[in-house]
Amino acid sequence: MRSGLASDALLAVLRKRLRAGGWTAPRIAAELRVGEATVKRWKAGRGLTLPRLEALLGLCGVTFAELARDAEQGQTDLVRELTLAQERELASDVLLAFFFSAILADIPPQEIAEDFEIDPALVEAKLARLERLALIDRRPGLRVRSRVDPVASFMKTPLRGMFETYMKPQFLELDFADPDTSFSAELVKLSRAGAARLAEMIERHRHEVLALAKEDREQALLGQRWFTALSVMRPLNTARLRDLSRAAGVKARSS
Repeated sequence: MRSGLASDALLAVLRKRLRAGGWTAPRIAAELRVGEATVKRWKAGRGLTLPRLEALLGLCGVTFAELARDAEQGQTDLVRELTLAQERELASDVLLAFFFSAILADIPPQEIAEDFEIDPALVEAKLARLERLALIDRRPGLRVRSRVDPVASFMKTPLRGMFETYMKPQFLELDFADPDTSFSAELVKLSRAGAARLAEMIERHRHEVLALAKEDREQALLGQRWFTALSVMRPLNTARLRDLSRAAGVKARSS
């Protein structure tokens, strides 16, 4: 049975704080000398006594007061859509946009800096700029809190343009024979209503990818790598097919 010590909101914030600090279940278990199953029970609120909660808070450098404040704020203050001005600023600096995207995915700035060998002064400058844009709140050290909902709707014209410049080549240069490349492609014929439903499915898939990434950060036993995923739909360009059909017809008639 769940302990009455921590509400669902407190537990959600606690789990997020632990993820942000890179405290996976195996790492917590090793640090506190308990089993991984025990850690998972605590994170679900079962058997979470005050000393155990304080031990978990100590790992991520958070006080109970901070935890309670964040839980009280909950998700209600998170922005669900970026302004055009915010998108323009992000689109003007690809490294800034990358930091923002990674923070949205609950990846701590320190981890980003270490993975990509980014100078600490540059990290500080990017975080300060994101704070000025009202996209994050700064906490002591390099800890941050996103002010944007991870599933927020963005990608207006500025960020679409940046995606065209910097991310499109990542996908155009794919080696589809590479075992590390997972993909699916389907040819379908849809009404406008069907196309709208497909677009909704793609958006749900984005949410599922984000949820998977959060779960994986908590439970992964092996090292992690950076991946990028693209879900896309577009009307089929039939011009090439028509040209091939006409050419095949001419050839057939002349033979």
